[in-house]
Amino acid sequence: MMAPKPAENEVSEASPGPGGEQDRSALSLADILTVSRLPMALAFVLAPSNVVRLAILAAAAATDLLDGFIARRIGSSRFGSFLDPVADKLFMVCAFGIVLVSGRLAPFEVLAVLLRDVVATIAFAATLISRRPAAIPARLGGKAVTVGQVLTLVAFLLESPYLRPLAWATGAVGLYAIWDYQHVAATRRRTVGR
Repeated sequence: MMAPKPAENEVSEASPGPGGEQDRSALSLADILTVSRLPMALAFVLAPSNVVRLAILAAAAATDLLDGFIARRIGSSRFGSFLDPVADKLFMVCAFGIVLVSGRLAPFEVLAVLLRDVVATIAFAATLISRRPAAIPARLGGKAVTVGQVLTLVAFLLESPYLRPLAWATGAVGLYAIWDYQHVAATRRRTVGR
């Protein structure tokens, strides 16, 4: 049986590799890459310079790309779809905490950059409280927000004059992503861990 083709603006989800079904209870390589972003978040905060932070950001972005690629090709554990957004959000909160403390962006601008993550976290918490935890497959708008967040951090670390415009652009894309996720939530939601 063929897997359904992802809808427009949707990123395909993890599926087992050509060898068949993966043991979804064990941590996969994709999950290990995902979990590696957690100590990177702490390292970003404790880094002695922006050059070191830039290297940590590059490593975090690379693991984010690789874990998704590996999960789609080989598969991930049952909770890989839960672990990945948690690691991403924790890294971004730590990284933008440094931006906030620097004073180079106002608190409302940092909130704008993280708005999609804040709304997604609140929505997920609501599904947990209602005892119906669910995940919505990744969408192109959400991926664009992640790229915007990374570019905003790069601009901060390089002391670029484009920091503020990138923050505002990321916030605007975040608003679109929130609308898009809400628009498809009712029809494409899936239970976490399945």
